[in-house]
Amino acid sequence: MMKLLKTTLVASVALGALAGAASAENMPKKIGYVVNYATHEWYQNVIKGMKDRAKQLGIEVEVKDANLDVAKQVSAAEDFMAQGVDVLIITPVNEEGVVPLVRRAKAEKMPLVLEGNPVKGMTTMVAICDYDTGYDAGVAAGKYAKEHLDGKAKVMNVGLPLLSATVLRSQGFMDGIKTEIPDATMVHDLDGGGNPDRALEVSSAALAQNADINIIYGINDSSSLGGLQAWKAAGKSQDGLLVVGTGGEGLAFINAMQHEPSYKIEAAMFPEKEGFTAIDAAVKVFNGESVPEHIVSPTAPMLGDEWQKYYSVEGTTRTIKWDAVNAIQPPAKCMKTAADLKK
Repeated sequence: MMKLLKTTLVASVALGALAGAASAENMPKKIGYVVNYATHEWYQNVIKGMKDRAKQLGIEVEVKDANLDVAKQVSAAEDFMAQGVDVLIITPVNEEGVVPLVRRAKAEKMPLVLEGNPVKGMTTMVAICDYDTGYDAGVAAGKYAKEHLDGKAKVMNVGLPLLSATVLRSQGFMDGIKTEIPDATMVHDLDGGGNPDRALEVSSAALAQNADINIIYGINDSSSLGGLQAWKAAGKSQDGLLVVGTGGEGLAFINAMQHEPSYKIEAAMFPEKEGFTAIDAAVKVFNGESVPEHIVSPTAPMLGDEWQKYYSVEGTTRTIKWDAVNAIQPPAKCMKTAADLKK
């Protein structure tokens, strides 16, 4: 057993991935993960990261899909608890709907890690800093606009006002771009629904009303790509246009950066790393270690072909380059959080 553990730790060091969790004395045997929406490419890669890390540590991970149904998520979590998994990880479908689960997990002393979204009473959550992610992309966009767009920034924000996380990204983007171009303006502030069809629909309507923009910002890849599709459908040239995406969820943004002349910046959120970090957090809570309420997963703006630093692509398979991603230092504290939206 000690030989196996030493081998696992050596493999982890080779990846530059020891975040402290792997040094824990005891490893959970089984982790149950209730994902909110397993068919989404982002969560498929979160799961991949979880399973890659769990394999290194000799941990079994079982996944149940809530498919955006709160009742189904609660039932799946209760099933895992009845089975006696060692740790539970949940990506909430609805923040309020998961509150009873958080209470029950504490009452039954079930170690619980949340992914992506905060819930009242939680012990810890693994998530990016959404405002910072948008802000850094905005700074990069401002610098690009200075060099390539005559220093002008007229933005169409393909947003998602339903979620605090995506509101923070849009706010961060505009604040970031104004550090470089103080008179940057948001011409359109749209609700793209976070999906390509809705993003295309609302972007087309907005451009028909006023097409005097030169930057499209999307709060996820579907939003930025939907906005770009609307631009192209209107018969407009991509000369003098900048598209900025968010997420780096799968292959779509890589294809866009390779083939669309305006798609120059991606605020990458590294879903594989998010899953990887969630497993490390699960090991920590299993061992009763002190953890922060928000464990920050790193993000980085990628310009042009910089995605190749972090990913390789063969056919329809992309592979994360763990050394490069693990070298990214996340901020110790987010610049703004959902609590700031309520002030």
